[in-house]
Amino acid sequence: MSQLIRPGQTIGIIGGGQLGRMMALSAKQMGYRIAVLEPTVDSPCGQVADVVIEAAYDDRDGAKRLAEVSDVITYEFENIDEETANWLTAEADFPQGAKVLGLTQHRLTEKRTIQSLGIPVAPFHEISTLTDVEEAAKVIGFPAVLKTCRGGYDGKGQRVVRNLDQLKQGASELLQSSECVLEAWIPFALELSVIVTRSRNGEIEVFPVAENEHRDNILYRSYVPARVNEATLDEAKSIALKLAEELEVVGTLAVELFMLENGRLYVNELAPRPHNSGHYSIEACVTSQFEQHIRAICGLPLGPTTLISPVVMENILGEQLDDVLRALPNLNEVKLHLYGKDEAKAKRKMGHLTATASTVEEASNNLASYMNEKIENI
Repeated sequence: MSQLIRPGQTIGIIGGGQLGRMMALSAKQMGYRIAVLEPTVDSPCGQVADVVIEAAYDDRDGAKRLAEVSDVITYEFENIDEETANWLTAEADFPQGAKVLGLTQHRLTEKRTIQSLGIPVAPFHEISTLTDVEEAAKVIGFPAVLKTCRGGYDGKGQRVVRNLDQLKQGASELLQSSECVLEAWIPFALELSVIVTRSRNGEIEVFPVAENEHRDNILYRSYVPARVNEATLDEAKSIALKLAEELEVVGTLAVELFMLENGRLYVNELAPRPHNSGHYSIEACVTSQFEQHIRAICGLPLGPTTLISPVVMENILGEQLDDVLRALPNLNEVKLHLYGKDEAKAKRKMGHLTATASTVEEASNNLASYMNEKIENI
């Protein structure tokens, strides 16, 4: 058996956002201490950590200090400096390592890797300079989605383009920050995601498939179980398991998928960490994605991922927070999670709501009822 990190030892987390916070809360429940590396003061994770190291994510001295106080190190997001990731892999107990982190940091590398495993992705073409634009347009056609290869989330760093002029304009803007990839538009019927966890001992578990609804490129709701047939559920899980095994993932991997009307699946992108679409697992699964991640990196046996009941999770954005707080007297059938962020900015994820019930439809109605009651109380 590989190294076991025992309760009472310290887990270091790179990143002080809500994913780090929920990791930390699960870890502290199990008796671990938490250190966090985060440049901002009073971060969501910092509020519940035992040690806070205020330093930039690419600060080598900060990473060294985190390693000195931690028995194992993980992260809550994938945008970690490459040199820092390599140093941690070589000098600290960083079981997730730099390899998977590196390939998911770069969309083109990620897509080529997934494709090499025989797993479908949308047709794509690299755009490194403006001279690549016309060739990419010929190969991919329109409509298409132009994305930066590095960075970008919740719709940032991408453009939907419908003709060559829009592509040229988008490329001239996005190439200023990163090389790009042009992806064919996939006429999907549904967006699905699967959370899979592989421990440092090689044990692997997959969570129930989520059906995701986005608004303005931000996840609005996740419905579990996904309302698709068993064959599609099985295929989605098989894809996630194959990726976790072939890439030798340690910890959590989120696999986002497009489903066509005929049931065919394409992988959209990967995230080597707990994921927004897995928040439902806190209330609705025997083991949450956050506890499972802690178990995996600490060398503990993984827990069962059995779905206890159908569930719907809904994000709370900054512009909705005041309404949600005014509605607290109506919080009967719904669970509230707030992340402790200091400023409620528009489109910023401030928390989430979760409703469990005997069916997904009933859980959705519970959330809708909450929203209706909230509006009447304003």
